Amino acid sequence: MLMPHPAVLRGLLDDYEATALHEPVDDTGGPGPRTRDLAYTLCVSTGTRDVRHALAAARRQLATHPVPAPEPAVAAD
Repeated sequence: MLMPHPAVLRGLLDDYEATALHEPVDDTGGPGPRTRDLAYTLCVSTGTRDVRHALAAARRQLATHPVPAPEPAVAAD
């Protein structure tokens, strides 16, 4: 199975968690469209079919392949 680059996976995971927390639910009370899109992408990226499994798999992969924190921007003089 292909594995996503850890930085890409970290971005997906962070985006999903933020969106799921802040995006309003849809008309049926389910996740909003952006949350659903990110859940699908996480599932495809981790080879799973359920977002709970995708989140667990992403966290496991990131635990073994951590992503370094981005370097702070340096202001030009």
